[in-house]
Amino acid sequence: MPFDLLIRNATLPDGRTGQDIAIEGGRIVAVQPNLAGEVGRVIDAAGHLVSPPFVDIHFHMDATLSLGLPRLNVSGTLLEGIALWGELKPHLTYEALVERALRYCDLAVAQGLLAVRTHVDICDDRLLAVDALLDVKKQVAPYLDLELVAFPQDGYFRSPTAAQNLTRALDKGVSIVGGIPHFERTMADGAASVKALCEIAAARGLRVDMHCDESDDPLSRHIETLAYETQRLGLQGRVAGSHLTSMHSMDNYYVSKLLPLIAEAGVAAIANPLINIVLQGRHDSYPKRRGQTRVPEMRPYGINVAFGQDCCMDPWYSLGSADMLEVAHMGLHVGQMTSRDAMRFCFDTVTTNPAKIMGLEGYGLDVGCNGDLILLQAQDPIEAIRLKATRLAVVRRGKVIAETPARIGRLALDGRPASVDPAAYAPPS
Repeated sequence: MPFDLLIRNATLPDGRTGQDIAIEGGRIVAVQPNLAGEVGRVIDAAGHLVSPPFVDIHFHMDATLSLGLPRLNVSGTLLEGIALWGELKPHLTYEALVERALRYCDLAVAQGLLAVRTHVDICDDRLLAVDALLDVKKQVAPYLDLELVAFPQDGYFRSPTAAQNLTRALDKGVSIVGGIPHFERTMADGAASVKALCEIAAARGLRVDMHCDESDDPLSRHIETLAYETQRLGLQGRVAGSHLTSMHSMDNYYVSKLLPLIAEAGVAAIANPLINIVLQGRHDSYPKRRGQTRVPEMRPYGINVAFGQDCCMDPWYSLGSADMLEVAHMGLHVGQMTSRDAMRFCFDTVTTNPAKIMGLEGYGLDVGCNGDLILLQAQDPIEAIRLKATRLAVVRRGKVIAETPARIGRLALDGRPASVDPAAYAPPS
């Protein structure tokens, strides 16, 4: 049978080697060794890793690439970042928001990042960022899945117009309900905001993704309320708690009660390693807390854990590169997840796990899935994280949309320089 694209001799994340992947009509039609047929284009994977695309489950695209506007975050703290964003918002323009977002999407695609969930601040009464990112979503749809969260950055109750603006944003087409309960004026207001926002999501049939307990305060326990409201309203499988950094500071007894509640409610957990470790523990001298939530402890309970990038060159974080392998690399180190199984799990936190949270249809490498994949210059997921592997080819619906020559001089697993032929991955003339 004819194929539009055939990837030969690929290694898959589950360890299978020598696999050919055939794509026809934008979908994977065969995965097996030694496929034959008429082919539009053949790529020899040469035993390298082929993976489903990277997924960033937590990002702020309305702020991305705005570093230095109108000034830099001198202290580097979360609260100064929020204050700085408040200073910038009145000066935002539709054109600048779209331009920066599109620039970032181009960078993301080159890195094999083909799905992003972005929180968009709805506390600007103009809803400028909402309109801009809804436009961007349409423009990038051919090559990137972009999902928007209505995010009341200044507090659902604390900001006087947040409630009506959130409704307006959802009416415009934003598809996920967000929140930030720890930023409300009181713990009681925070819990009430979780209840109100979950009820909105339930009434509209939407998902929830809430910035939750992004604090060093062990008494910030809104994730408990989020798990309760998820069960009460029948939202199981549709809710995620992002950050959850206060769990890093909680006593072990309380966490032993909390983790089963999260699992029972089917609430997903989203850590943001790059940002959590630089924003948390700012009031500590030594010992200094690093803030990443309890990822290794969540795994035995079956909680779906994913890693997000969160920020890239914005008021909160002056670094970032749209590289989800960098995110996995940092999460692995901070979580001390260095067993072979745990390191492979960290690869899942930026691929299959966030894809489940987003509910991406047709994601994966099975027959019938979308023809979306990345060819990485690595032998397996662990080596991909270790080397932050070069993306040799990025494929969307069976079309190669980005290519990078192989890196010379990298160390293979046995410590010897790998033998590669960059010409094999040159773009077609």
